[in-house]
Formats: sequence, C-alpha cells, structure tokens
Amino acid sequence: MTSPTTYKAVVATAPGQLELVERPIPIPGIGQVRIRVEACGVCHSDSATVEGFAGVPYPRVPGHEVIGRIDALGDGVQGWSVGQRVGVGFLAGEDGTCPSCRQGDPVTCQNPVITGMTTDGGYAEIMVAEARGLVNVPEDLDAAEAAPLLCAGLTTFNALRHSGAQAGDVVAIHGLGGLGHLGVQFARKMGFHTVVIARGANKADMALSLGAHRYIDATTENVAEVLRSLGGAKVVLGTAPSAQGMTDTIPGLSPRGQLVVVAVPGEPLAINATDLIFGARSVSGALTGTVIDNEQTLAFANLQAIRPLVETFPLEQAAEAYARMMRADVKLRAVLVMGTPTP
Repeated sequence: MTSPTTYKAVVATAPGQLELVERPIPIPGIGQVRIRVEACGVCHSDSATVEGFAGVPYPRVPGHEVIGRIDALGDGVQGWSVGQRVGVGFLAGEDGTCPSCRQGDPVTCQNPVITGMTTDGGYAEIMVAEARGLVNVPEDLDAAEAAPLLCAGLTTFNALRHSGAQAGDVVAIHGLGGLGHLGVQFARKMGFHTVVIARGANKADMALSLGAHRYIDATTENVAEVLRSLGGAKVVLGTAPSAQGMTDTIPGLSPRGQLVVVAVPGEPLAINATDLIFGARSVSGALTGTVIDNEQTLAFANLQAIRPLVETFPLEQAAEAYARMMRADVKLRAVLVMGTPTP
C-alpha cells in the first residue's frame, strides 16, 4: 500500500480568510520533528494570525494547542522517539542568546518560535516543530481535552501558582469563559478560597459546580464590597477581556493583593492610583510558560481531574470553529480533532 504524500491543512491566506489545502508531507530539518496531529485547540490568540495582526506573514497555518505523535525525527534530535505522544504550545522555542534567555527567562525571549505565527501550527494533519519546544503528554489524557491545557490551562495554572497566594487565601477568578473555567478549577484544587466574578445569575451554577466557594454577579452586586467582606482578595485573576470589569476588582484586593491580567481587553485599563498606593496593591501581567511548566500543568490537571469543557470540530470545519470561538459561541473551548468525518 502506497503511503500518502500529501496532508490537509487549514491556512490563513488573507485577513479573515481560512482555506483548506493539501500540501506535500514535509521532511523535518535539523533539530526538528514531524508530528501527526491528533487535536488542536482553537484559541482567541489565533486571531493574530487569521486577522493578520503583528505582521504575521501569509500563508500561515494557525494553531498553538497541539496534541499528536511524532512520526519522523530530523537530524540531531535526541531524547524523543517515533510514536511518542507530544504537545506543542504557544512558545515552541527560544533563541537562547537574547538578554532574557541569557538571564534565564526564556518565556520573555525577544526572538521566540511562536507556533502558528512564526511557524506553521496545528490546524493540520501534519506539522513540523522544534524538538526543544516539545511537551511530553501523558497517554491517559484525551487529546481533545489535553489540547486547551497547553495554552489556556498553562496560562491560568502558572499565573496562580506564581502569584504568591497560599492555601486558604481568597483568590477571585474574573470571568468564566475559556480561561476562567479552567482558572476556577485550578484555584480550588490549589486550596484557595475560590471566588468567581462574572455577569449574570445564570453562571452561578456552573461556577459552583467547577469548585467556586462564592459566586459574585457583577450585574447586581458591588464586586469590591463583596471581596472586602471576605477579607479582601489576595489575587484576582483577570480572565475576561473587560478593562472596566478588571479595574472594578482592585478596591476589593487585600493589602498587598494583586490583579494578575491574562486576558487582553480592547481598551486600556484606567486605574485609580489611590487604590494602588493605599494598600500597596499591584497590577501585573502573566504570559504562558516554558515546556516544563506545560508538562507540570498537564501533570497537575491529570492528578486533580481538571479538564476543559470542549466542543469538537473536524478539520474541515476549522473556519466555522474559529468564527464561533470569536463570537464566544462555544462551550467553552473549541478543538479541532483530526480524522473526524464531517457530519
């Protein structure tokens, strides 16, 4: 039986345009591996590629929440084998020479390999990745559930565990979407007094079922007052892209509490300096993590039975999955699953 010589990929060809194409199967270069993709999450950050932000060149295959198996090794690859289950996240390699890398901070590398932006990503049956950017994926994790953990999971897990909050502290998750629904699960399993802040009474049941001790409906309650009644939030994790919603939480922080921003609002945060100075409060940003951080995210999620809520689509429906994700019309993460027949 003749082996196939081409594979299917969904390519961004112009702003807002996704096209299903066939490409010749590539040979991995030095230090690279070829991956047969099992699943790839559809993340809001993919819009940078699809909409042509940040100078991303066309054509480009989006997707940076990739689960698959190695099916070929390039020259010089050590420590990985054909058939091994791996993942590829947003940051898939660093230059090793910029000031950040030389100071031991590859997450802020100034010339990183970014999956789906500087190199083709996982909206495809096949992709090539740098071996140094691979994540070891446990065999017992479902591919569609594991994929969003490589970005949304890593982002919330790392932000919380590096926030300085300790077990028993009040930690609030602002937003209950694709990031927030994972943040609340991580917060509860880390031992925090977990609060969810969102808009509408209809989200209360989900928040409590995911592990929240308290739900705050921002449409009917004063968020800061409720947080202060609980002793103040040591950390608020800002996962909803609402600048006003985030800033409304700052007066509810405990002394030396911090707002950690992981979502990007369309408008600037307007912060009252008095709220920061009187109470020594702070606002910081958190960005993804290393491959080891990603492996630790998967391990913790597996240990604590933390899973994203996903809606799956075949590769052929990538454009629909992307459009629905951008409209916030999926519950709660969209994932492309390769080899799934179109309904």
